[in-house]
Amino acid sequence: MFDKFTCSRRALAAAVSLACVITPSFADGGQSAVLQLAPLEITNKAYRNTATKSALTPAETPQGITAIDRDTLDMRGVDSINEALRYVSGVTTELRGGSVTRLDQFTIRGFGNDQNSYDGLQLLYNDWNLQPQIDAIAIEQVEVFKGPTSVLYGSMPPGGLVNLIAKSPSIDSYHSVSFSLGNQALKEASFESTGQIGNSDFSYSVVGLARDKDGQAVTSEEERYVFAPSVDWQVSDRTLVNLNMYYQKDPSAGIYNTVPANGSLYRTEHGRLDTDFYAGDENWNSYEREVMMLGYKINHEFNDNWTFLHNFRYLDGDAYQENTYNLGLLADNRTLPRAAYLTDERSTGITVDNQLSGSFSTGSIEHNLLIGFDYLHLESDIKYEDTAGIATPAIDLYAANNNLIVPSALSFFPGYSSDFTIDKKQTGFYLQDQLRIDKLIIIAGARYDDYQHSTKGRQYAAQVDSTVKHHNVSGRFGVLYELDNGLSPFISYAESFEPVAGSDRHGKAFEPTTAFQWEAGLKYSASDSASNATLSAFKITKENDVTRDPSGSPYDKIQTGEVESKGIELEINSQLSDNLQLMFNYTWLDMEVTKDNTGLVGKTPIWVAEDTASLWANYDMNRGALAGATAGLGIRYVGKTQLDALNTATVPSYTLVDLALSYDLGAMKSSLSGTTVMFTANNIFDKRYTSCYDSNNCWFGAERTVEATVKFEFE
Repeated sequence: MFDKFTCSRRALAAAVSLACVITPSFADGGQSAVLQLAPLEITNKAYRNTATKSALTPAETPQGITAIDRDTLDMRGVDSINEALRYVSGVTTELRGGSVTRLDQFTIRGFGNDQNSYDGLQLLYNDWNLQPQIDAIAIEQVEVFKGPTSVLYGSMPPGGLVNLIAKSPSIDSYHSVSFSLGNQALKEASFESTGQIGNSDFSYSVVGLARDKDGQAVTSEEERYVFAPSVDWQVSDRTLVNLNMYYQKDPSAGIYNTVPANGSLYRTEHGRLDTDFYAGDENWNSYEREVMMLGYKINHEFNDNWTFLHNFRYLDGDAYQENTYNLGLLADNRTLPRAAYLTDERSTGITVDNQLSGSFSTGSIEHNLLIGFDYLHLESDIKYEDTAGIATPAIDLYAANNNLIVPSALSFFPGYSSDFTIDKKQTGFYLQDQLRIDKLIIIAGARYDDYQHSTKGRQYAAQVDSTVKHHNVSGRFGVLYELDNGLSPFISYAESFEPVAGSDRHGKAFEPTTAFQWEAGLKYSASDSASNATLSAFKITKENDVTRDPSGSPYDKIQTGEVESKGIELEINSQLSDNLQLMFNYTWLDMEVTKDNTGLVGKTPIWVAEDTASLWANYDMNRGALAGATAGLGIRYVGKTQLDALNTATVPSYTLVDLALSYDLGAMKSSLSGTTVMFTANNIFDKRYTSCYDSNNCWFGAERTVEATVKFEFE
């Protein structure tokens, strides 16, 4: 199955580590006294597992999936989805360093992904600069579904997807207020409240946040406001209606600029740039975003076996940006020419997913059938203008002046050189059957997609009117067997597709790029829930990549490219004692271009490290003077990556250390019950590291950040 697939010594060591950690949980016949881990469970009736859109748990799913619950997010003091993904196997996050925080961008199993889902519905993205970014304050759980996911979600990159589960209403009364201060002039206040509305059939959840801080890059600022209410109406014992809203306003969202490798990655004759260096200009740097999403869910149980879920969301968002990009470092290694540009974007759209699920038996076979229909439609207006460098002053990297641009002097064309509309539609029909035969679980699914993407208007002063239509059928099959000792071997096959705009020199429209994955592995769940682990090996092949046409001009393309990603992942989560919890992740990844016409065959794509690993240890102190205190220590390692697509050089590996401390003041004095103080420090040794797209475009990694929080909880 895995042709040319050879296990490295690292992978063997990982498997041995798995055995060492999980064996004590059942070697004594289940008599271990370790504390039970709370299972990953969300009781909301409208919730569906990301990997199956059913009640099947991650341990029962024959494909890689990682779930990060709210307790873990709070334990690490997570403020963003980028931070949440730092300790997930197979994922490399913060691809554009620590200064760029306006979007969550990461790779999963080597393939780039900036297309998140929120509560099971795709976050509509116009492929330019307007993308909703859900703040961590509104998230109950983060679920990473690894490998091709098109059978359930349509157009998606082959590495997988991240689904953000929203906080939902509860009849249990809970209220909290938090205040935080930190370096980079951080000031933050947030609140959360849930409960039943009187004695009615209504319950609610509401969260809010206000945050203001300096960005990592000099002169930059980040400001955000979030308000996310949700109401459940229990119409009857079998019918639940949920109304939800997510509103976010970012008056300022930091920078989006790059720096050249010379000066950031490499020391030049002039020295090295500081990690807070900014190559842009304070007078021409803004990013203002406002996003409103309104949604509802209807979950109706026809009887004990059949359920229908209707999930709908409307998006209205806009973003305005003033920025610069660099035009390449001059030979003196200090003068950086720049070009100023601006974008003005507006998006409206809807997403809807309808799921009919039913449980029944045919003889000794239990079925969980899923029939689905989903639809999305996004309309986005894009206005763009670029000076092409005219009247945009260059910056001296080693005598930087970030106040050189005079906005009124910038040489823009009259009006906008680009003013066009993007119209994107996707309609999908899917069918899935989840079978259980005693301890054998089989999952099989298929999906048909109709995808359309059109662009109309003026681009770079030229009229454009193009429409791309794609039809695709995706499949999935997996098998998992539950052994008596908690081990569950599995094997699966899955497919995905991504639309491709444009055509070849003969006018033939490009077909979608497609991918397929084989995955096999072993999952483990201890009988007392004290430990769980997954060891998996996978191979993903992506076909129909666009590459240069050897018989045409440098701008002509054909679809003959192919990329292959294969690797091994290990995840362990174990409560070793009443006090100590360990979470360990390791990934070995071998990714290369296998077909291409531009000299890339055998090359490794950027942002792909052969080895990544992380370890988080959490220790609860429940005796003595420190009773009520919790200490967490994390170590993250990311191996070397390629500087550019041609692999002319490498970006060094790096290891970062994170720290989290908390103390329940109620353990010290009963009158302070419900009051917790927390302290988090990321990259505590202020390690310098970089990420690069090519020699002209690099980003500094996140500097040390320190945050202190006091939280008041009450009923």
